[in-house]
Amino acid sequence: MRYLAFACDYDGTLASDGRVSDSTLAALRRLRASGRKLLLVTGRELEQLISVFPDLDLCEWVVAENGALLYHPGTRAEKPLGDAPPAELLRELQTRGVPISVGRVIVATWEPHETTVLGVIRDLGLERQVIFNKGAVMILPSGVNKATGLTAALEELQLTPHNVVGIGDAENDHAFLRLCECSVAVANALPMVKQLADIVTIGDHGDGVAEIVDALVERDLEEAAPQLTRHHILLGTREDGAAVTIPPYGLNILLAGTSGGGKSTLATGLLERLVEHRYQFCVIDPEGDYQSFRPAVAVGDTRHPPNIDEVLQLLKNPTTNVVVNLGGLPVIDRPAFFAALLPRLQELRTRTGRPHWLLVDEAHHLLPVDLTAAAFTLPQKLTQVFFITVKPGSVALAALKSVDAVIAVGENPEETLREAGTLLGQQPVNVSSGAGHLENGEALFWAVRDAAPPIRLRIAPCQMERARHQRKYAEGDLGVERSFYFKGPQQKLNLRAQNLVLFTQLADGVDDDTWTYHLRRGEYSRWFRDAIKDEVLAGIAAVIEKRTDLSPRESRTLIAEAVRQNYTLPSSTPPAS
Repeated sequence: MRYLAFACDYDGTLASDGRVSDSTLAALRRLRASGRKLLLVTGRELEQLISVFPDLDLCEWVVAENGALLYHPGTRAEKPLGDAPPAELLRELQTRGVPISVGRVIVATWEPHETTVLGVIRDLGLERQVIFNKGAVMILPSGVNKATGLTAALEELQLTPHNVVGIGDAENDHAFLRLCECSVAVANALPMVKQLADIVTIGDHGDGVAEIVDALVERDLEEAAPQLTRHHILLGTREDGAAVTIPPYGLNILLAGTSGGGKSTLATGLLERLVEHRYQFCVIDPEGDYQSFRPAVAVGDTRHPPNIDEVLQLLKNPTTNVVVNLGGLPVIDRPAFFAALLPRLQELRTRTGRPHWLLVDEAHHLLPVDLTAAAFTLPQKLTQVFFITVKPGSVALAALKSVDAVIAVGENPEETLREAGTLLGQQPVNVSSGAGHLENGEALFWAVRDAAPPIRLRIAPCQMERARHQRKYAEGDLGVERSFYFKGPQQKLNLRAQNLVLFTQLADGVDDDTWTYHLRRGEYSRWFRDAIKDEVLAGIAAVIEKRTDLSPRESRTLIAEAVRQNYTLPSSTPPAS
């Protein structure tokens, strides 16, 4: 189930003229019966809300006062999410004749008093903001709105906005609607709210709410998925530059191919972009390849096997990603560990929708082809899993049968897709037309149930790969053939620079004739482009090479500085003189 909670505005959305109809109440009860949580997100003060909505116990949490107050109907507990209004603010507003209503945190009035309100805030030097809602003027602490209030309520439920549908009608609903995975505007909503929402209902007010509730209960709002491209995760780009993305929900992917073909770059890039979109993930890591992945907490190492309870405890926090390092387990014990961990992860997913993604590296270690119990190990509705292996045929068929897309990298990618197709009982269409020889960093993407040929794509670079790239070229050894050689006009020298650190050091020490000889021949920019694979640095160097107004010392300084700006060199590297 993708959507575990429904966040609903009150006035103008759930209610019409302040009241909720019997048919709308029946829809809310259907929502509750489906196991989903109802969250009311309103600008009203709590006492007002209780007086007009006696069925408040249908809500798991109430976000009142436009995000400034949490209320739990089951226990009647209140939790202010901001400071009480300053006494001097209330006195000054009353002195200037502004009619006000005062809550735990909020101060409310009506247009046209907003000018006076802003003047009072300015004159008193207060850190307060003004939010509008169809004629209402609400005074709140800076940074408090319906989105911050909803976030606090979701934290209480250990849910994330990615598992929430939000519905509203007015300008003060923008913040919390943007926060939700799927945003809905009722038919009577303001035009701007409709424009920014993912869905606009046919019915207005409570009828629109009931419409979405029924779509949630009956179909988990599947029909909205095509509209939610703002959440899609980038894999790479086509040859024409168009982005290749995947939806964040409902997809299982197999990444297969020979070593060195780009599997780690693609997988790490996917994880980084999941972090950017705030989707939680759990990596099952047999070889310890993700141990140093910074946006995640590693459990286990080569000496200590991971503890399942520790993994689950960490994942209770929606902002924590986890890498489960199996390096401390004998290879023969890893499938059994995975078989024990997976049901626990699935149970957490059932309750909270998290972790949103599982990445199973070296899947042939955990789900080997000869594992007869694999069909019982994998839940039937297991989704958002990224399986990584060398050959599709080395993974248990029960895992492969759940795959919706295959990504092939490395040598013979066409054969990888054909092997996967044979096992899945559906061969890719015109596989050779999208393939040919793959360059380093390229892949073939095949949507298994799509009639289109596989897509050839350039894998989107990841930050860790860029850092590794920079370390390699800054301090590593490029080898004899790819090194730069300072020889000079008479070819009397043969000074080898096997990386950028040595290049800057040698450049600082060679004579002016040697430096200028290579400069005028454009050899620095050519080396940066061909050996370092850095078009930006090459372009900067090419401009410097063409400048005839620079002395040898000035051109050295400019190129050395360009190198330092693009690569972090050790502090011991001497400056250019």
